[in-house]
Amino acid sequence: MNRVPMTVEGAEALRAELENLKKVERPAVVQAIAEAREHGDLKENAEYHAAREKQGFIEGRIQEIEGKLSLAQVIDVKAIEPSDKVIFGTTVTIIHMDNDQEVTYKIVGDDEADVKKQKISVNSPIARALIGKEVGDVAVVQTPSGAVEYEIDEVQHI
Repeated sequence: MNRVPMTVEGAEALRAELENLKKVERPAVVQAIAEAREHGDLKENAEYHAAREKQGFIEGRIQEIEGKLSLAQVIDVKAIEPSDKVIFGTTVTIIHMDNDQEVTYKIVGDDEADVKKQKISVNSPIARALIGKEVGDVAVVQTPSGAVEYEIDEVQHI
């Protein structure tokens, strides 16, 4: 059974979604099904079929989240002694060697990745190039347009 790395924040977000699905969404859809049943003939009852479809989605998502949490290896980067080395969960500031453009990314699990929020998957090409390197090192990232070099400027445990 492969453990999946996840940040504390990522695990908390999944737990919050799971709680909302179980305590809010699931009871609401059960109520909607009960109300739709009262309208009579179920073959032609659009509300009933929509509610049943939503119920299937909710139950599927509950199982998916429970599965992810059961496989999660939650890593609290704040509890790890800070160093200049890039590891899972660190926030890394890198400088594009060609144009001096600076960018900061947090290396997170697959489910947490969101480039708009500067969170990249540990399995992304850029994160794979950065992991294990230290401040001052140059990481080479293979992109569709060729190799790009980034200098690691800062590593934070935040």
